[in-house]
Formats: sequence, structure tokens, C-alpha cells
Amino acid sequence: MIVHASETRGIANHGWLNSKHTFSFADYYNPQRMGFGALRVINDDSVDAGAGFGRHPHRDMEIISIPLEGALAHQDSEGNSTVIRKGEVQIMSAGTGIFHSEMNASTTDAVKFLQIWVLPKKMGIKPRYGQKAFSAQDRKNKIQNVVSPDGRDGSVIINQDAFFALTDIDAGNSVTYERQLEGNGVYIFVLSGEVEIEGQTFKARDGIGLAQFEDVKINASKNAEVLLMEVPA
Repeated sequence: MIVHASETRGIANHGWLNSKHTFSFADYYNPQRMGFGALRVINDDSVDAGAGFGRHPHRDMEIISIPLEGALAHQDSEGNSTVIRKGEVQIMSAGTGIFHSEMNASTTDAVKFLQIWVLPKKMGIKPRYGQKAFSAQDRKNKIQNVVSPDGRDGSVIINQDAFFALTDIDAGNSVTYERQLEGNGVYIFVLSGEVEIEGQTFKARDGIGLAQFEDVKINASKNAEVLLMEVPA
């Protein structure tokens, strides 16, 4: 088990942007925090009203955005122009190259979201965009698949043998996540609340990596929201 406590993350405060980095990113560098298997970046971003990331390029990276509060406006060179909100998951396969911008869609409230980068399975693919809203009821005390390589259960498609799932667990309840593909590990990110995994207690924004597992049971000691990211280890 690899544990990354919330308070050990890298911090970047640019005024309009307050970001916490689970893994090395930009000016935050920690040779012990270069990712988890194919999982390369988990940025916990808060962007002020009316601000955001202007048009910039990406190449050969799978980029997943998950809003936690507020709304994020997206535009890219493939002609996509959308707004994503809590309950939705967006994925952009940058492939041969794409330009995009991400701006706070509100002029009054901050937007908070996770941006996650996963190394691609195939390099140089045609850029691809996906976005979908997922019902909160379908993850209440159970596992809800939101990202997969084959679109199973209506999930958005990623160019990697990776599987993301969300779960909202009521205090006193538990869920069990079963590995989707042999050889994968899982990185568990506690979005809110408090959970117990393999006898240890974890709180909001803690990260837990299991490089080898068959299944993992998550017990909620307080109401909890959890993101599970299964990736090639």
C-alpha cells in the first residue's frame, strides 16, 4: 500500500488558481511522486470566478476532468465547446495534438475540479473528446463505472487499459471494488468524508495506491465520496 496524505501534496497558488498536486507537476517536483503506474497527474484545482486556463496545447496524453463544485467551460481545436458540471466526467485524448482552453463558467463563484492525466496506450491517435453526466443515485453505496477502454456501463472511453469508478458511501456502509483487468493496480482518492481501507483510516483528499490487488473493500466511517482509478501498474 502506498499512502499520500492530503497535507503532503505539492501546493501552487497563482492568485486566480489554487492547485494541489498529488504527483510532481510544473514547479512541484518530488522524485518519489512521479505517478502511479500509468497514472501521471492528479491536480486538485480551484479557479476564481471569471478566470481560467487560456488556449494551450497537449499531445499524447489522456486528460480527465471531474468537476467537484461549479462549472467549467471547455473549448478545443476539434470544435468542441461545452460546459461540464459536478456529476459529469470529461475526457480528452490529446493524441497527435490538440489546443484547448478551460475557463470558469461563472463570473461569481469559484470552480473546483480534478484534472487527471493518464499515459496513453497508443501514441499518435486522432484527438478524441468525450463527456457524460452520471446519476448520483447509481453510485449510492455501490460502484459506478465512469471511464473505461470499451465504454462499458455507458462510461466515457479512454485510450488506455484503465477504469475509473465513483462511489458515494453512507456512514456505516461499505463497497467492494473488484479489479477489472489482471496486472492493473488501483489508486483510491477520497473526495470527501472518511473511510477505512485495510485497517487504516483515510480522510478527504488522501490517496491510497495498491499496486497488486484482486479486490478492495472500502468502509465509510463518515459519509464519503471516493474516486477509484485502476490503471496498468
